[in-house]
Formats: sequence, structure tokens, C-alpha cells
Amino acid sequence: MATAFIIILIVVVLFVIIAVRFASARGETAPLQGGSKMASQVVTRSPGIFKVVREYERGVVFRFGKLKKVLKPGLHVLIPIADRMMRVSLRTVTMPVPSQSIITRDNVSIDVAAVAYYNSNDPVKSVVAIENVGEAINQISQTTVRNVVGQSSLDQLLSATEDINQKIKDIIDLQTEPWGIIVTVVELKDITLPENLKRAMAKEAEAEREKRAKIIAAEGEFVASQKLSEAAAILATQPISVQLRTLQTLSEIAVEKNSTIVFPTEFLTGLTMKAVPTVAEMKPGPAPGSH
Repeated sequence: MATAFIIILIVVVLFVIIAVRFASARGETAPLQGGSKMASQVVTRSPGIFKVVREYERGVVFRFGKLKKVLKPGLHVLIPIADRMMRVSLRTVTMPVPSQSIITRDNVSIDVAAVAYYNSNDPVKSVVAIENVGEAINQISQTTVRNVVGQSSLDQLLSATEDINQKIKDIIDLQTEPWGIIVTVVELKDITLPENLKRAMAKEAEAEREKRAKIIAAEGEFVASQKLSEAAAILATQPISVQLRTLQTLSEIAVEKNSTIVFPTEFLTGLTMKAVPTVAEMKPGPAPGSH
């Protein structure tokens, strides 16, 4: 009798384990209303009696269609026929916003794609307040991106992307708050410009670079001319310095290879030292008027 009881008990335990694993697998793959693949990342049906709720999930239980309770992580047993549970994931969901053609405020046609990150902070609202929360967020994100980008000029879109991202995020977050959803980040990840506009912007950038190069060269010439003017003023007081500088330049020219340089003798006139006068030359002559 005891042996039969132990066997029955083992069979029941094995049945419970198999049922729990089967229910868990079914809960991961069963989509929400409408069969949206994206929605299944947030809210899913969970058929079966034995429920395993993971740490990142919450289970919203309905009894005869009425909201009963929210299950926390762990193993739970539901009443057959009476209870139905919906799984709600609390993890952050990455949702790509498809690329769409938008006309900016300055009448430029561009293609813009974005990405949004959100998570559920109220499992009950995510199930009760909205039928298909994932699809709803996707649609409101596309509409908001189109409206905000359409109200901005192309220059604002390229230079103030962070401000536009924040504005889109605030609008979507305001819309999804009654659904128990928090939008954490929205980013414009791809902005495609027309080819003719790309060429025009490339020409503008090239012209700007040439402008900066010319300004820098002109500033260099101005500084060099000032320094040369100062050097010329110093050399003008010592003519011999000009000749020494000339010889130094000639030696620098012939550093690497033996060179023969021909230059006029006038270059050395400043280097020629005057002869020292003799005593006879230094002897004073007779005074004027003397005999």
C-alpha cells in the first residue's frame, strides 16, 4: 500500500513539473490580442493551471473576467476554468520606428528612421487600459516623429538632434502614461537626404574649408610681414649683419650637395674692413696760416 502511494506521488510530481514547463513555454510564445509579434514582448497570454512567474514578469489574473490580483515571481496554481492570467514583462523593450518620408518646415523631403525604448511600470494598466500596447506605441511613435520632424527645419534637424529627440520622447511618454508605459529614450538613428541636397551641402562645406584656409594663410602672412619689418629695422642699424645673413643663407643652400655659387663682389663690400692708418698718416699737418 505504501509503495503504491509513493508511486502515485512520484507520478503526480512529474505531472506537475511537466505541466509547469509546458505552461511556461506556452506563455512565452502566445501573443496578445491581434497576434502582434511586437506586442508579445510586453504582454502575453498564459494558458494552463500551474504558473511560473519570472523575476522580470508579473502575472495579471482575471477570475470570471474580473481583475483579481497581480502575481509576483514564483510558482502559482490557478483555479481551472475560472482563472485566466496575462504575463506582463517589466524589461525594457527596443522598438524600431520604420523609416518614413517627411517634408521639413523648409520644404526638404527626407527619410527618417528612429528607435524607441520603453518598459511597463504598471502591469494592470498595460493589460486593462489598452488592447495591444506594443502596436499602439509603434503607431504613436511614427506619428509623433512625423509631426515633430515636419515642424523643424533641416538645419535644426542636423544641429539640434538632441533637443528634437527629447521633444519626441516627452510627447510619446505623455501619450503612453495612461497605459502604464514609460518611454525612456527616443533617438533619430537615420536621416537620409536627397542626392542633389548632398551635393549642395558638400560644395558648401568645401567652400567653407577653403575660406578658413585662406583666412589662416592671410593671418600667417600678416604676422610674417610684421616680424620681417621688425627684423629689417634691426638689420638696418648694422649693415654688416645683412652680409652675414646672406652668407648664412648661401651655406644653408649648399648643405646637402656641393654647390658652386656665383654672386657679385658687392655682397662682400660690407665685410671689407678698412685698413688701419699708419703713424705718418695720423701725423697732423701744418696748421693753417703757418709758414
